[in-house]
Amino acid sequence: MNPAPSEAPVPSTEARPVDSGERLALLDTLRGFALCGVFISNVVMWFSGRSFLPREQMLAAIANAPLVDTVTLQAYMFLVSGKFITIFSFLFGLGFAVQLGRAETRGASIVPLYTRRLGVMLVMGLAHLFLLWYGDILSTYAVLGFGLLLFRGRSDRTLLVCALLFAFVWPVAGTALLKLPQLLADTPEAVAAITKEANAKTAAIKAQALAAFTSGSWLDVAKGSGTFYVREFLPMILATMLATFARFLLGLLAGRRRIFHDAPQHLRLFRRLLGWGLVAGVLGGGVGLVFQQLMLRKILTPETMPTWVPYATAPLRHLGELGFAAVYVSGITLLFQRATWQRVLGVLAPVGRMALTHYLSQTVISVLFFYGYGLGYVTKVGPAACVALCLAVFAVQVVWSHLWLSRFRFGPAEWVWRSLTYGKAQPMRRDDSAGHRSTVPA
Repeated sequence: MNPAPSEAPVPSTEARPVDSGERLALLDTLRGFALCGVFISNVVMWFSGRSFLPREQMLAAIANAPLVDTVTLQAYMFLVSGKFITIFSFLFGLGFAVQLGRAETRGASIVPLYTRRLGVMLVMGLAHLFLLWYGDILSTYAVLGFGLLLFRGRSDRTLLVCALLFAFVWPVAGTALLKLPQLLADTPEAVAAITKEANAKTAAIKAQALAAFTSGSWLDVAKGSGTFYVREFLPMILATMLATFARFLLGLLAGRRRIFHDAPQHLRLFRRLLGWGLVAGVLGGGVGLVFQQLMLRKILTPETMPTWVPYATAPLRHLGELGFAAVYVSGITLLFQRATWQRVLGVLAPVGRMALTHYLSQTVISVLFFYGYGLGYVTKVGPAACVALCLAVFAVQVVWSHLWLSRFRFGPAEWVWRSLTYGKAQPMRRDDSAGHRSTVPA
């Protein structure tokens, strides 16, 4: 959610939001594209309540689903799940690289402004998390964003090595941490007992949260959501945080090397990423689909699954996510070199420039549609209908972005973020002050 401007920064001794002439339409387009995929992921698995169903009920629902829902869910797992948030994380790190370059051009340290920026982001994220939705990503990004300050002076080689270690080694360690009680058990019987107890505990927490989502008031939902976050969701986040940070580091490396700013000079790299990314995506994603089918056919169950499986599939899952993310990013970049495709895909750029506003508004729309204090459709909408709903809402957001940015410099949430970061209200309307260059979210 960290927009990245384009081309060489305008020399200035004063920190300010990014000018419109400094933005790179390609990165805004990628951000808008990623936002659509993140929205679909959040709705299909989380807002819809699908992930909160008891295991047997979920397996039965999948087995008896209409063909369109079966195909949609398989396509979602293979092509969407984890891939678009990977792009978003990558762009966050790339945005840091651009901000670092702007600070260096001014001859100033990035630390004070960037720290304020992340501090405001953290407060907004925590409000989003505890008042609206447990799945907030802003707070996680803000915390991890401070880590980028530690890597800003590191070599490209160090960034790449650390990114690979965090992406493929840490998931194994994170899985081990989640399963530490089982690893410390003395006998297979003890492992089975601990696993059964842990699964029952998770099921109870999910059932309590789902009951609040289904028929509770806003306060009930906030309490149930907070409990689920602290007891179940936060451990999952902690187990994958460094893998997310790996995406940040790859984005920082790409921004430092300016491969998107000078895309025509790096087309050979993008073509290689497209090919190898497809291989990695099919390999990593295919393994996940195989195990899903084994679970659906009850050939494997959580109780009978070999202990090595989670440790082997964790890095493969991240390989698939990085692979398909590379395919999407490289494909759009290559298409963007053609004028016709640039006009078509560029329709998404204004959405990317208002990513924070749209991310938050997607939460508001989703909770009002699915939760009991709204229309109450939680657990009642199939995967295909969820995707259709997301695309319809996103289409409206595309139109609104174009209309809004034709009159205003920032999206509403972006304006709040920047005004608090810079310590003063930023000019909002495009004609707020004579001679002031038009700006867009930074």
